[in-house]
Formats: sequence, structure tokens, C-alpha cells
Amino acid sequence: MHEALLKDMETRMQAAVDLLTREFGGVRTGRANTALLDSLRVEAYGNMTPINQLASVSVPDPKTLLIQPWDTSQMHNIEKAISKSDLGLTPANDGKVIRLTLPTLTEDRRKQLAKTVHKFAEDARVAIRNVRREANDKLKALAKDKKVSQDEERRGHDTIQKTTDKFVGRVDELSKKKEAEVLAL
Repeated sequence: MHEALLKDMETRMQAAVDLLTREFGGVRTGRANTALLDSLRVEAYGNMTPINQLASVSVPDPKTLLIQPWDTSQMHNIEKAISKSDLGLTPANDGKVIRLTLPTLTEDRRKQLAKTVHKFAEDARVAIRNVRREANDKLKALAKDKKVSQDEERRGHDTIQKTTDKFVGRVDELSKKKEAEVLAL
């Protein structure tokens, strides 16, 4: 019974780490990255559509993103979505492709982005701890209903804590790596 509990807990903790990885992908560093546009939605054909379903996005050099729409009639909508977004980028349209040049990050902006990285990491840690609390509560309920022995309950709590420590460690690793990326010139 408590193996299923542990498996569910691990799956949910891994989901928190996966979400953190996706959020970090959207944090701008000094280098161009296609993940920067993953959250961008463009109004096309009456729907809000992800940009990667309307155009190919590539990185020709470390400071430039190149967006090549499959349907050139959507170019204006893509430009408008980029301008309205909080990316702080100005699109340059040459009729066939849209170029986004990433400006060099200022020291203040780097520190602000590092704080954002810390916030995302802390949110992930809180989510993992919430999963731990729920798993501990379920295990206590099983012990109270005499479905597991006291020894099994104790071992279960130890396993839950070890698993929590493992996932929090992953979050810390990802956070340090992303912070170093953001602060690097």
C-alpha cells in the first residue's frame, strides 16, 4: 500500500522539478535561446496560438533570434505579440523573417533576473514540501487505521524525507546553474 504512496509522491515531486526547468527556460540570460518564446501566444486564425506552431524559431548567433513564419500573412500578428509581451524585445521585420536582437543585460537586470530564479526555485521547494506533508499525512492515516505497522510507518517517514531531500537537492542544483548563467557576462 505505501509503495503506491511513495510512487505517487515521487511523480508529483518530479512534476515540480519539471515545471521549474520550464520556468527557467523562459528566464532570459545573456544568450539567445528559443525557449524564451515558448510562452508567447499569437492571435492567429481567431485563436491564441503558440509561436512555435506558426513559425520556425532559430538562433543564428548568440545575440539574435530568427523567426520565420510559415504563413507570411501572420507576420504582423507575431510582431504585435512580441511587442506586447514582457520580453522587452523589439522585432525587426524584413518581409520574410523577424529578427529579435537581445540587448546586453545590465547589472541591475541581471540581479533582478537572479531574484526571479530564486523565487522560482523557492516555489518549487515549497511544492515539494507540500507533497511531503501530504504523503506523511497519508502514511499517518494508514498507521492509525492499522494498515501499516509502526516500524513500517517509521521507515516510510524516513523514505519520504530522503526522497524530499533528493528532489530539493535537484532544485538547488538547477537554481545554482541558472543563477550562474544569468550573472555571467
